[in-house]
Amino acid sequence: MKSVPNAHQAVLATAKQMLRKGLVEGTSGNISARLPDGNIVCTPSSVDYEEMSMGDLVVVDLDGAVLEKAQGRSPTSEILLHLACYRAFDDIGSVIHAHPVWATMFACAHQPVPACVDELSMYTGGEVRCAEYAMSGSPGVGENAVKALEGKGAALLANHGMVAVGPEPAKVLHIVALVERTAQIAWGARALGGPVPLPQKANEDFAGVYQLMRSL
Repeated sequence: MKSVPNAHQAVLATAKQMLRKGLVEGTSGNISARLPDGNIVCTPSSVDYEEMSMGDLVVVDLDGAVLEKAQGRSPTSEILLHLACYRAFDDIGSVIHAHPVWATMFACAHQPVPACVDELSMYTGGEVRCAEYAMSGSPGVGENAVKALEGKGAALLANHGMVAVGPEPAKVLHIVALVERTAQIAWGARALGGPVPLPQKANEDFAGVYQLMRSL
């Protein structure tokens, strides 16, 4: 089971970096990490990232029961999404849900972000699938996301945003930023006749590199 050293600090620092990178607005999006004891530390609901402090973070168990609730905060409204990912994948230590503009455009069109940039395949395992729609905050969001995340580092959430998984928050944030950058590139490539997918062999080789990095 993958866990994150200094998980509280990693979640808080990455949350603020996510805002600085423009991958969320206001209090949208959320970050979590797995603690060595198997419980989950996550960002709270409805707290501005600029103002967020260590005392705002919430710890829950894998059933969603609140174990630490400093300053009376509640866990993120998308905690069911995070917990579904942790229950499904023992090899991840962090989950990020974000609403980056270009990736969300693909999510609203129910279209995958294509593997047209080799770096994407290396860090996500290939094209970023779009999960089936489920209402925000419902168990269905997590259930559908887990299906779309099988063998991948990221998935789009239909009409909503995206989710990414990985070993620790900073590396997962890199995946979020890469998916957003690739979505913008793919959109622009459409003006030139459409993005050309990577050759199948290259995509398979890079996907193999992703699986190897994920296991480390």
